[in-house]
Amino acid sequence: MQRRFNRAGYLLLVAILTLMLAAPAAWAGPRMGMGPGATLTPEQSQQLFDLRQQFLKETEDLRQQLTVKRTELNNLWASANPDEKAIRAKQQEINVLRDKIQNIAISYQAKARKIAPNASFGWGKGGGRGPWGSW
Repeated sequence: MQRRFNRAGYLLLVAILTLMLAAPAAWAGPRMGMGPGATLTPEQSQQLFDLRQQFLKETEDLRQQLTVKRTELNNLWASANPDEKAIRAKQQEINVLRDKIQNIAISYQAKARKIAPNASFGWGKGGGRGPWGSW
């Protein structure tokens, strides 16, 4: 004997499926910032905030240039007949800008560690790939 779901049964099934699909997305994003157990004083929090703002201000031009170069690279790839030399040259320009930003970031991270030496900075458990580290 076949049993059919009524409307409430379908709604319950949809709700369960939605929860099953949405739950992993809640913990799958990147985990930047302080590690577990990091307690900062209000002064440390303010100093780290100010340091972050200085970093963003100092790298603003480089980040804008990087966005422009990436757009130019995308346009080169999107052309009917992509020019390999031009693409390689544009990628090299992007790499130079990324290296400059990374070098600035290293000095700011060293400053942050002086402000809060016991805090853990960077990616949390799994490097942003969910609770187990990889799929």
